[in-house]
Amino acid sequence: MQDERIAAIAADLGIADLPPHEQRALIASFGEAALKAATLAVIKKLPEDRRAEFAKLSEAGEIVALKAFLDQEVPEHDELMRQTVLEEVQRFRKLQSV
Repeated sequence: MQDERIAAIAADLGIADLPPHEQRALIASFGEAALKAATLAVIKKLPEDRRAEFAKLSEAGEIVALKAFLDQEVPEHDELMRQTVLEEVQRFRKLQSV
């Protein structure tokens, strides 16, 4: 199952022709960059006076509380994150074609 996911992600990123170890390394790097970009997109939507609460919940690993907080403060956060990751995929693929 894990190998199938890696193969699917590699295909989405346009790196399926690379050796498996390089695929894994690029996928890990991409994952970090995509997570940072998605988190930044959400933070930008938060009112400034609510950002400290977001940071506190994030750092504490309070996943359920963080989800509830975002549902209230940035109702479209799931779609925003999904869209941001898709944009990162497109950006990554563009870089791979250069």
